Amino acid sequence: MKVLVTGTSAGIGRATAELFLERGHEVWGFDVQAATLTHPGYTHHVIDVRRPQDFPAGIKPEIIINNAGVQDSDDDLGVNLRGTINVTEFYAFERRASDGWGTGTSALLAKPAPQVRAVVNVGSASGHTGSEFPEYAASKGGVIAYTKNVAGRLAPQGTCNSIDPGGVLTPLNQCVMDDPKLWGRIMDLTPMRRWATAEEIAEWIYFVAVTNRFMTGQNLLIDGGEAGRSEFIWPEE
Repeated sequence: MKVLVTGTSAGIGRATAELFLERGHEVWGFDVQAATLTHPGYTHHVIDVRRPQDFPAGIKPEIIINNAGVQDSDDDLGVNLRGTINVTEFYAFERRASDGWGTGTSALLAKPAPQVRAVVNVGSASGHTGSEFPEYAASKGGVIAYTKNVAGRLAPQGTCNSIDPGGVLTPLNQCVMDDPKLWGRIMDLTPMRRWATAEEIAEWIYFVAVTNRFMTGQNLLIDGGEAGRSEFIWPEE
């Protein structure tokens, strides 16, 4: 299949692109950084997901994976949420040039592009719990809600779900991974006593995009139990 992955130069995006390539798919990658992987089936585009006017028009993906994201930046909402909307509306739905680039009635009436069978958005546990930088949590909460919107519009042709990781071992989180005190506090809050690898999250993305053909509109929390952590307190007998 033909797959579009955003944010492919590092972390989850790179691991996801590599997994799809290993399994014989053709991958287009979008990132503001230069390519960091080379493969005959991979084509890289230096693209800012906030600028749909720069998106290449000749790409017709069957699977769209919205992974590009930033954390505690000047524009978490613009990249994480608006970027996800930009890519999805551009490639998953047929829009007339006369519609402009609004997200009102013209978006609701747009038909799914005929080849699209799955959209997977990378959200965050923060979108469920609100625990993070304010704009980051808001952006990921928006991704979770937007996933349900797309699921309704893409059905019955295709599915749309989000994978919402908790802690992941990526360069974005290096500052806490390298601090023994902070890391110890994080592990105390994580029942599985570890964070996921980027490759583990890529496997979830692959399953939801390729293996799954029925589940849609769901937001899968992959956080090692952190969000659901609870302790039953009762007197000792």
